[in-house]
Amino acid sequence: MLNAISLENVGVDAFVREKLPALPDGVPVIASLFETEIERYAEVAKRLTGAPRVAGLEVNASCPHVKSGGIEFGQRPALLAQLVNAVRRATELPLLVKLSPNVTDIGEMARVCESEGANGISLINSVQALEVDAETRRPVLSNVLGGLSGPAIRPIALRMVWQASRAVRIPICGMGGITSAADAVKFLLCGATAVQVGTQNYLEPGIAGEVADGLVAYAERHGVARLADLTGALEVPASRR
Repeated sequence: MLNAISLENVGVDAFVREKLPALPDGVPVIASLFETEIERYAEVAKRLTGAPRVAGLEVNASCPHVKSGGIEFGQRPALLAQLVNAVRRATELPLLVKLSPNVTDIGEMARVCESEGANGISLINSVQALEVDAETRRPVLSNVLGGLSGPAIRPIALRMVWQASRAVRIPICGMGGITSAADAVKFLLCGATAVQVGTQNYLEPGIAGEVADGLVAYAERHGVARLADLTGALEVPASRR
């Protein structure tokens, strides 16, 4: 899926007032937050910290920083460090940082997050992409560039999860093209300790439950005592370790 729908939503106040109470009881909530300035990220983090049922925060570092000419926070180590540090000081909640895949060294970005106090990393966000209509000679998206997600980016996501897992000790939540339990297992093997399902929800709203059930079945079929035992269990040739 290639889209440029951005991250429009009702805002933090309406989320706390209307969205949280509407969720079923007993559901732990990890709230994803984004902004365009570091100070505003911190403000949103503070607001969510006092909200009931919010168990953790995920900072979307793939958003454009208006003060730097629109570059993504996750594309410059120094800028990413400032962001993570500011949010870390604003909240005591567990903190994940969702990194941009549009970088040359994902391991470096992961290390920045770890050094600034992040409790975990989410990988990957959508990949920046472009599609063209050959008949009209125009970009398909009015925004020109969009975010590519779904199965097409899974090999990229797996590569980045594997590289990040070799660079840091904090947990990694893997995502990018997961459509089945087998896909989720691939992320665990590459070093993820948890997974997220995104684009496939548009086709199968119940996919998360199916993946969870499929993981249990996989573990039973392969004699795996704990799913955690799969994390980082990829068998890599000695020359590539």
